[in-house]
Amino acid sequence: MRTVDQNKDVSPSSQATIQAQFVTITEEEAGQRIDNYLLRVCKGVPKSHIYRILRSGEVRVNKGRIDQLYRLVEGDLVRIPPIRIAEKASQGATPGAEFPVVFEDTHLLVIDKPAGVAVHGGSGVSYGVIEQLRAARPQAKFLELVHRLDRETSGLLLIAKKRSALTNLHDQMRDGVTDKRYLAAVYGDWVNKRQHVKLPLHKFTTPDGERRVVVQAGGQEAHTVFNLKRKWKDFALLEAELKTGRTHQIRVHLASSGFPILGDEKYGDFALNKQLQKANNERGALKRMFLHAYQITFTHPDTGQPLTLRAPLPAECDRFLVSLGQPLI
Repeated sequence: MRTVDQNKDVSPSSQATIQAQFVTITEEEAGQRIDNYLLRVCKGVPKSHIYRILRSGEVRVNKGRIDQLYRLVEGDLVRIPPIRIAEKASQGATPGAEFPVVFEDTHLLVIDKPAGVAVHGGSGVSYGVIEQLRAARPQAKFLELVHRLDRETSGLLLIAKKRSALTNLHDQMRDGVTDKRYLAAVYGDWVNKRQHVKLPLHKFTTPDGERRVVVQAGGQEAHTVFNLKRKWKDFALLEAELKTGRTHQIRVHLASSGFPILGDEKYGDFALNKQLQKANNERGALKRMFLHAYQITFTHPDTGQPLTLRAPLPAECDRFLVSLGQPLI
């Protein structure tokens, strides 16, 4: 049971105030670091301020000082000091939004994320799917991303509604139990029915803060299996099986193999992408990256039963494939 004892803290009318409170940590909140917990519950408070009150000892657990690495335990009594937030920050509230639900129960929410929507805020994005879901579901005690999808990738996104589910699913992914499948349309003459790509990936940040990945010796081991689903004269539809889960793995493996994903603005064929924006006599237009997380198989974190979920190919992608005419294969 979560209990709160608030101490009034009167502030100028130009400011909004989170009052001092004592919070008892529940089973679902246990296990996370104190800094991450405060960043979640003190919405709108700058990260620098959260770490300042931790360093100063204003945050107490069971009446004692702790550092930012402390992991919460069920039953811990946390004192959160009065924190003032500039009214400007409170006005920039995240708009609540729901997304197409593929599966939901008391432990898990699985949505079909649209292309063009970030999964979380950061890197110039004010908010993403997870912040919008929390705003739309203020009664939800726990909502956390199980994994991530690139902003321009559509498809299945898992969100845990209990910390036990989050931990369980993270363990499954680390142990290679989950099976994630994507559909990607590429340019080029793809030949093999089934092809393994094992190329090491190195992640770096450009001077302007953009996250990038390159194939580089000494990088992280990465393994993708591609299955040919359909083939046209200049294009192919592939199913990608992720054997590892590196940043931009499918996109970089395909681009480095000479088969850029259609519409990929980071690693693709930029001249082709521009041409694809407009329809011609041979095909329709494509105005997004053609990469879709269409299937995932995992063990339900509570029942232990295997679960396979699918998200249909988005309409704009399906229309593009239909416009190509009858496939050769």
